[in-house]
Amino acid sequence: MSPRTETSRIQPARRVAYDVISAVSTSDAYANLLLPVRIDRAKLSTGDAALATELTYGTLRMRGFYDRVISLTAGRPVEKIDGPVLDALRLGAHQLLSMRTADHAAVNESVELAREYGSRSASGFANGVLRTISRSTLEEWREAVVGEESDPDEKLALLYSHPAWIVRALRQGLDAEGRADELEALLAADNAAPRVNLVALPHLVDSEIAASLGEANRYSPVGHDLGGGDPTAITKRSHGTVRVQDEGSQLAALALSRVRPVEAGERWLDLCAGPGGKAALLAAEALAGGAELLANELVPARAELVRSALSAVSSDIEVAEFDGTEVGEMHPAAFDRIMLDAPCTGLGALRRRPEARWRKSPRDVAELSSLQARLFDAAVVALKPGGVLAYVTCSPHTGETLGAVRAVASRWGDDLEPLDTRAVLADVVEHPLDLAGDPHTVQLWPHRHGTDAMFIALFRRT
Repeated sequence: MSPRTETSRIQPARRVAYDVISAVSTSDAYANLLLPVRIDRAKLSTGDAALATELTYGTLRMRGFYDRVISLTAGRPVEKIDGPVLDALRLGAHQLLSMRTADHAAVNESVELAREYGSRSASGFANGVLRTISRSTLEEWREAVVGEESDPDEKLALLYSHPAWIVRALRQGLDAEGRADELEALLAADNAAPRVNLVALPHLVDSEIAASLGEANRYSPVGHDLGGGDPTAITKRSHGTVRVQDEGSQLAALALSRVRPVEAGERWLDLCAGPGGKAALLAAEALAGGAELLANELVPARAELVRSALSAVSSDIEVAEFDGTEVGEMHPAAFDRIMLDAPCTGLGALRRRPEARWRKSPRDVAELSSLQARLFDAAVVALKPGGVLAYVTCSPHTGETLGAVRAVASRWGDDLEPLDTRAVLADVVEHPLDLAGDPHTVQLWPHRHGTDAMFIALFRRT
């Protein structure tokens, strides 16, 4: 929605944050894609860009908690509050309860946003709600939000701003490792801003650039921790051979590329390659060993992202756009290694895509599990005898991880051998990973490893 009048009374960083939050609410926009565009368009300084980022992501992460606070203060459900006004209240609540913003600045500019994007009559309502919120501390609001709720998962859902079904799913995933007591630490990690992590594509990065990349990752031998700040200058200067990529994603790709020595002439497939991060790392590893990579992505827009990512490695890498569930019919017994980074709920990356927690439902798990199974079966058919398949999801939901792996074992029996994924990664990582649960698979966690909650399982077709 456009404002009624142009005004300079609202700080540019707050206006950018509001615009992104509003687009997420009304248009199902993705903050991680829209925010950089809006920051660039507004020509924000480095400091203002950092402020806009914190305002946007902080508000989206804690939206559920702030909605409860707003509802208690306004005396009505948030569904009864006009959307543009509600987004302004959320932004104001974040500044009042979770940032060091002066109360008058948080209240006044949020009220101005409500007036501009909502209605003039909304300013008094917004002013009253925000000033009431400012009179109590965060801890006092935490006590008020929980109220007399007795269910432990519902309490955590309110306090840590996750839907209750996700809290239960995360508890189940941790419990499979005997570590359910880590649930609060995991929920808190989901609400913390992740550090900016880089991958330096092996054998391709200029040595001078490589030396400027900062602290090496604890686990990935090709990763670097930039900490904070804007990585754009580094990625542009490297012509794409340095990319932003979570350390867990790097380990998933390296588990496949380094499961055994690469033999010249091998054929590799990245079956669901978009947006291209793992494909780029796999391509660099394949190129160094004399192997050939085919990347596939069904969605044309995502296929273009894959092509862009792979251009830093080679202009000769083919990017196909076929239905991955048909790969077995199209390419039977054709590939030595296949990466199946399966479409999933993305519950393992909620700290990076906080709005995803409000868009997913248990029904999504069932639908995605069916797709994951069909992709898995097709990928097995496309494997050569002796070929290796990496099944990867950015989710700790057991229906997408251990449940999927056990279903595969029952369908394929002796035709598919689970490999010791932990042993493979033990030979890859720089420091030992703290792992528990199923001995053949690897589940990474934000609170324990500082990565997205990536699940990795390796199989060999016998």
